[in-house]
Amino acid sequence: MSKKIGVILSGCGYLDGAEIQESVLTLLAIDREGASAVCMAPDVDQMHVVNHISQEEMPGQRNVLTEAGRIVRGQIQDIKTVSASDLDALILPGGYGVAKNLSDFAVKGADCSVQADVARLLRDILKANKPIGVICIAPAVMAKVAQDSGEAVTLTIGNDADTAAALGEMGVQHVDRPVEDIVIDEAHKIVSTPAYMLPDRLSKIEEGISKLVHAVIEMS
Repeated sequence: MSKKIGVILSGCGYLDGAEIQESVLTLLAIDREGASAVCMAPDVDQMHVVNHISQEEMPGQRNVLTEAGRIVRGQIQDIKTVSASDLDALILPGGYGVAKNLSDFAVKGADCSVQADVARLLRDILKANKPIGVICIAPAVMAKVAQDSGEAVTLTIGNDADTAAALGEMGVQHVDRPVEDIVIDEAHKIVSTPAYMLPDRLSKIEEGISKLVHAVIEMS
């Protein structure tokens, strides 16, 4: 039986949801490793809607679960229905939706809170000592859950000083890494990679994500 790798999505579109390229590359890497993706998202409203051409806020409201379903052809679950026992590992692609919809890190920084069901699943996976992969800005959510669990973890978001400082306030040991590289916290089985925190060629983004997925599945 193939390993089941949970993938938490935060909407659809990097400015107000999940980063689509990071999400698809994650799913592709999981498939190439012979594992199965279990995609999920919280059934909540987005913080706001952003026009991805003008990068300006638009009127209206969208649902995180419904929007995330666009990326995975509708094959997605409400995260409320998923437990740690259903999964062998868990991965969070990035995108501003992580900092706006899965948490309020975009507004509150180190004083952020994490959406209840996302926090519950991450906390349970961490407690079960199952591997976790966090991509792009997703280490911010991991940092908060680890802090609330009394754990000091090692992560990378690339080399952005302000974001690294915010993670440091949450007890993270931050390690600078290039876009195609990963950081592995062996003690907690947490793998991180910068992805579009360091905008670069798609092939380099893919290299880092593939390394992360391989490491996560190898530890599971």
